[in-house]
Amino acid sequence: MTDTSARLWIKNPLAIFCDHDASGGVVVQGSEIVELVPSGVQPDHDHVYDASQEVLLPGLINTHHHMYQTLTRALPGAVDKELFDWLKHLYPIWAGLDPEMVSISSELAMAELLLSGCTTSTDHHYVFPNGHEDAIDRQIQAAAKLGMRVVLTRGSMSLSVEDGGLPPKSVVQSEDAIMADSERLIARYHQRGDGAMVQIALAPCSPFSVTRQLMKDAAVLAKREGVLLHTHLAETEDENQFCQDVFGCRPLDYVEECGWLDTKSWFAHGIHFDHGEWQRMAKADAGVSSCSCSNMHLASGTCPVCDMEKAGVTVGLGVDGSASNDCSNMMQELRQAWLLQRLKYGSGAVSWRDVVRWGTQGSAGLIGRPDLGRIAVGAQADLALFRLDEPRFSGAGDPMAALIVCGAHRAQAVMVAGQWRVQDATLVDQDLTNIMERHGQAAKRLQAMI
Repeated sequence: MTDTSARLWIKNPLAIFCDHDASGGVVVQGSEIVELVPSGVQPDHDHVYDASQEVLLPGLINTHHHMYQTLTRALPGAVDKELFDWLKHLYPIWAGLDPEMVSISSELAMAELLLSGCTTSTDHHYVFPNGHEDAIDRQIQAAAKLGMRVVLTRGSMSLSVEDGGLPPKSVVQSEDAIMADSERLIARYHQRGDGAMVQIALAPCSPFSVTRQLMKDAAVLAKREGVLLHTHLAETEDENQFCQDVFGCRPLDYVEECGWLDTKSWFAHGIHFDHGEWQRMAKADAGVSSCSCSNMHLASGTCPVCDMEKAGVTVGLGVDGSASNDCSNMMQELRQAWLLQRLKYGSGAVSWRDVVRWGTQGSAGLIGRPDLGRIAVGAQADLALFRLDEPRFSGAGDPMAALIVCGAHRAQAVMVAGQWRVQDATLVDQDLTNIMERHGQAAKRLQAMI
C-alpha cells in the first residue's frame, strides 16, 4: 500500500490474536488499523488481502539485542563459556569491528527479525572502536532501508580492563564523548508520539562497564529529554556479587542510587532480582526483557516472569545478541519462553497466550509504546501473518496455539506502519542473498583477526 487514503481489508484470517471480535479481519488505512471486522461483515475497502489461510498477530516486538554479534555466531572458544569468560574472549574480537560491519550486521539482523514476524526491534550497541562514532547512524540507515521500526539504544562502556572493567581499552570511550553523542542522537533522530519509526534510548552497558558518574549523567539526560534508559541488570549471580563487592549493594540498589528509578527504564535479563526488588520496580514502572535462549545458552538462570508479573512488573521478550543466542528469530524466542516458563511454573500456569502477550503488549509496555503490540482501532498497522502449510503444523487443532506449540519460525507476510515489508515469506524490495553474502564476508574478516 502506498496510497494513504486507500483502505486495505485483511480479510477473514484463519485466526486472530485480538481482544475484540475481529474474526472477519481488520481494515488498514495509512499507518493505522481503522476498523475491526466481525465475522460475516463486509467493510468499506479499496483492496483485499485474503488471509483465510493465515494466522494474524500483532507485530512482535524485540526488546533486547546486540546486532553486531551476528558476526560472531557459534564461535569456537566462546560457545561453551559462561558470561564473564564469554565476554573476555569476545571483546578483543569485537575490537576489530569496522563501520561497514556495523551496517551489514544490522541489515542481516533486521532482515532475520522481519522474516520471523518482528516489526519493532531495539538494539543495544555499546562497542565503539576508533572510527566507529557513527555506529547508531548506520543502524538508523539500515532500519530505513528495510522499513523496520526501531528503538536504538546508545550503549556505552567507559571502563577498560586497565580500569577494572572487562573490555580492552580500544573499545571504550570517554564519558564526555559518550554524553555528547547521546545528546546529538536524541536531537537528530528521536521521534516522539504515536507512529514514531525511530527512537533513541540511553544504555550504559552494565554496572561493571561504566562509572557511577556516567550512570547518573545518563539518568539526568534521559529524564530531561524524555527518553528511556536500558542496561543489563541481575543477569548472573556473578554480577550480583560484583555489585556487592564493589558498590556495597545489589544491582537494583545501585541503579536506584544513580537515579534510574526516577525515570522510565527497562532491564535486560532480570533473573536474579528478589521479591522486594520486583515491588520497587513495579512502583517505578521499570520492566524486564526476558531472554530465554540467551539465558539457557549461557546457563545464567531462569527469569521468574510469572512472579514478576504478579508483583506488577512489565515483562517483554528479547532475542539478545547472536553470540549468545545465535538466532535473531523472535517467534522462536516466544516458543522458548513458553517452554522455559512452563518448566519453571508448571504446564497449567503458562499458556501460549501468555507468551504471545509478552512478545507483543508486554514488549510494547517496556518501550512505552501503547500504539504498538495490539490489534485495535487506532493502533499502528504492524502485523504478522503466518501460514500453517509446513509438516510441523499438520493435524493442528488450534491454529493460533499451533504457532507456539508446533514452532512457527517464518512469517508469510509482515506489515510495518501499513507497508508490506515481507510478502510470500520474502523481504520486499531487498536482496536477502546479497545481504547474507556481504554479512558472511564481514564475519570472515572479523574472525580472521583472532
